[in-house]
Amino acid sequence: MKKLITLMLITILVTGLTACGNQQTEATTNTTDNEPTGVIESTGESKILIVYFSVPEAVDATGVAAVAGASIVVSEGEKLGNTEYVAKVLQETTGGDLFRIETADDYPLDHEPLVAQAADEQDQNFRPQLAGQIDDFEQYDTILLGFPNWWADMPMPIYSFLESYDFSGKTIIPFITHGGSGASKTLNSISEIQPGASIREDALVLSRNDVGSSKDEIVKWADGLNLTP
Repeated sequence: MKKLITLMLITILVTGLTACGNQQTEATTNTTDNEPTGVIESTGESKILIVYFSVPEAVDATGVAAVAGASIVVSEGEKLGNTEYVAKVLQETTGGDLFRIETADDYPLDHEPLVAQAADEQDQNFRPQLAGQIDDFEQYDTILLGFPNWWADMPMPIYSFLESYDFSGKTIIPFITHGGSGASKTLNSISEIQPGASIREDALVLSRNDVGSSKDEIVKWADGLNLTP
């Protein structure tokens, strides 16, 4: 009888340890999946990747329902960067995966220091270190690439991003927010960095003053791309 009770206790103990081990494995897996390696919002097996760089400036938007500022849109009580807002609308419309380009060192959020740093980085042809990467980049066929026009050029983190991956055979479709300079030479710059990619010329180009009221235009543009997730 004692042997039987002992065997039962051992069985219960082993079963409990196995269950704990399975829970730990699941937790570890979930933690790994949630690490900031790149795609922050995934819709599944999409072949469309929406990549964007955005720096929402420290603008007081208290009490504002939806308005475009120097670099922000306040929509449904949430403050977003202009380009970030466009990217989220594009994800809703296309069903693509979403990746935010972030740098190891944060940019200043006040306007004057931000534009001064942007100018200095361009003068030095500087490549900021990026904070995350896309481990499964090869699975994507189409990349919607979003950024603000800084000093008539792409922000330097976009250069870092474009030089970090092989875009050969992929299609790049830019979407750009600006303060009056339009797309400038940015499409040519993308082509020079990634000559093996196909760069769509029908880029979405929005003034920062119009972004907050441009949802219908963004959706219409995305629908016109004829993309299939």
